[in-house]
Amino acid sequence: MAECRGRILVVDDDEGLRELLVRYLSDNGYEASGVADGLSMKRHLAAHQVDLILLDVMLPGEDGLSLARGLGSSGLPIIMLSARGEEVDRIVGLEVGADDYLPKPFSHRELLARVTAVLRRRQPAAASGRIRRFGPFEVDLDAHSLTRNGEEIDVSGAEFALLKVLLDHPDRVLGRDALVELLKGYERAPFDRMVDVRVTRLRRKIEPDPAHPVYLRTVWGEGYLFSPGGARRS
Repeated sequence: MAECRGRILVVDDDEGLRELLVRYLSDNGYEASGVADGLSMKRHLAAHQVDLILLDVMLPGEDGLSLARGLGSSGLPIIMLSARGEEVDRIVGLEVGADDYLPKPFSHRELLARVTAVLRRRQPAAASGRIRRFGPFEVDLDAHSLTRNGEEIDVSGAEFALLKVLLDHPDRVLGRDALVELLKGYERAPFDRMVDVRVTRLRRKIEPDPAHPVYLRTVWGEGYLFSPGGARRS
């Protein structure tokens, strides 16, 4: 029997699409299940282990954005699905903790690529020296945890993926395209603000004053610069 690539829960009230996605993911090595609304999702999560959620925005009862916000502390990776593909919807989805956002209609191959990329980012690498430190912070790359003076800070998978990229490239200006490439699995659209949204969210977790960052600074016209030492430059 082939090894399961991961357990995925599809949350979509469109029965035809839901069943199609479950079947497609199952045919590609995933253990996939589907539910129609937020209440059913919560019941499923209480009884089953899940590695990733495909979550539709427009749902009966509690909508997908509200559900994603509530799942933030769980650390579960989320890919939002929505027929509303406007940039503002994508930004809101990322703001509430989603790892990625896929507007409908989408190709099954693109969905599979996004799922694979998000799950890959969550897999700990088998390497030594997996603890990184900067300022009062300690980052455990294997446990996917961030602590400040020993106190754990809640970070989403998307925020942690960005932090890891920054830790791997200290004191170096990284443009948006470079960050998208390093984050992997995300095709940038024109005017896409995915990177900016993640930077804003991460600054709220690591900066003493997010409005005047000392660790993760903007280099106007070029990109972002992560300085582990926290020294500001003029």
